[in-house]
Amino acid sequence: MSSRAVHTSQQAPLLFIVSAPSGTGKTSLCNEVLRRVPSLSFSISHTTRAARPGETPGSDYYFISQDEFQQHIAQQKMAEWTKIYGNCYGTAVDTIQRLFAGGADILFDIDERGARQLTEKYPDAATILILPPTLDELKKRPMERGTEDTESLSRRLKRAQNEIQTMAWYRYVVINDRFEDAVTALTSIIIAERCKKTHAIIDTVLNNGKQREK
Repeated sequence: MSSRAVHTSQQAPLLFIVSAPSGTGKTSLCNEVLRRVPSLSFSISHTTRAARPGETPGSDYYFISQDEFQQHIAQQKMAEWTKIYGNCYGTAVDTIQRLFAGGADILFDIDERGARQLTEKYPDAATILILPPTLDELKKRPMERGTEDTESLSRRLKRAQNEIQTMAWYRYVVINDRFEDAVTALTSIIIAERCKKTHAIIDTVLNNGKQREK
């Protein structure tokens, strides 16, 4: 399956917002789709937390101070932002504008609060919820690793249940049961959204490959 044939430089860039409860495999899924789908760029978020081992500034996150982040908020430089466990995360307006200028569609890996803020500014953004086949699947990996006790696993499932209910308004749902099937489903959503932008494509075809002059 290829999305190359349904994306043209004359189309306005599209926004794809991907969210999921923790432990659903969202990051691996997004990385694989970014590798396979042409003309799709990842939106790198800003954060006030410290970089973890193996993380690269400007690739995983833009790491900035709390003061810098608050200045960005005050100056309305953040398209969306949220605070999680004392650290701020968000998408800068400049990041989106720079990706728009490059002509690629944009993939966001953000939570539900950020998704609501972005869809207020970009109502046509496609919201995609990644889910496990069952809630029990979310506790398999930590149980196998032995990294969480029964109480923490119960909290994890309760939190996931609340997150899923909160994200019930998302436009699309992808079940990440078999990884390859989930990659195909997410890729298909991107292709379908690109095909909706038919006017630019039709005009280009009717004008023998040339963009119609306005």
